Amino acid sequence: MVYSNNRSIDLHIHSTASDGTFSPCEILALATKLNLAAIAITDHDTIDGSKDAIDKGIPSEIKFLTGVEISAAPPLSFSCSGSIHILGYSLRLNDPVLNQTLYTLQMARKNRNPGIIERLKNIGFDISIEEVTELAGSGQTGRPHIARLMTEKGFAGSINEAFDKYLGKGKPAYVDKYRIECDEAIKIITGAGGIPVLAHPSLINIYNDKGLEDLVAALKEMGIKGMEVYYPEHSKAQVSCYMKLAKKHKLLITGGTDFHGSLKPDISMGSGRGNFHVPYNLYENLIKLKLPGIDGKRGLQGI
Repeated sequence: MVYSNNRSIDLHIHSTASDGTFSPCEILALATKLNLAAIAITDHDTIDGSKDAIDKGIPSEIKFLTGVEISAAPPLSFSCSGSIHILGYSLRLNDPVLNQTLYTLQMARKNRNPGIIERLKNIGFDISIEEVTELAGSGQTGRPHIARLMTEKGFAGSINEAFDKYLGKGKPAYVDKYRIECDEAIKIITGAGGIPVLAHPSLINIYNDKGLEDLVAALKEMGIKGMEVYYPEHSKAQVSCYMKLAKKHKLLITGGTDFHGSLKPDISMGSGRGNFHVPYNLYENLIKLKLPGIDGKRGLQGI
């Protein structure tokens, strides 16, 4: 098998272990069908998707990175709302601190759901936590599943509308949840042999380039190693801006579609909306990084 920049990679994929609609096995099969050179399963606050993919067996045609996406609280010195998402790549899946931390975050997510359902009921929607749990299956239950159920029951015209009107921050059914601090998320990923990367900077609610650069500099001090420059929602101007920012701060450049299956039906694995491409050399740069005292091949499959 020849790997080249002509083949795409996708380092941001969600499975049924969190809020995707494709199982890890289905993701591997689709990645093979699409001739992707390398992928990473980066579920929200869980590494079960990566574990399951490895248990099922990684096809020889695909390079595979273990991964996670952790929702972290913004540093106190930055006035941005919501979460900052930290991707972790090439993790040791049996690391006890990582697993305990992710369990705590999963419980916070689970305990948040009844409050959301109660608020929706108070608005007048006939919806139950049992229905949401059934829809989610064996994976984590979260707001995307609630939004999907609301859409299926006709309470919203789409998942985006459910968030925009009811489930998003500041909306009638929004309930906040516990988040760990950015420095802690970075430390935990690094401690598990992983490479921490700032996800989709365009989605961070900082309203000017100077504020984003200050945040990136602060995260670099905390130990961040890369930035997700290539992302379907990033304009050409944003990609150029983030590329310069990453190079200025000597950060790795990564990219992925944030594939969720039918929860984001307009986003296809590997190609986004059809014109999205992440070159293979970015995967090569990622696996070449050697953290002090860490074997760079830990958490890598199909090398």
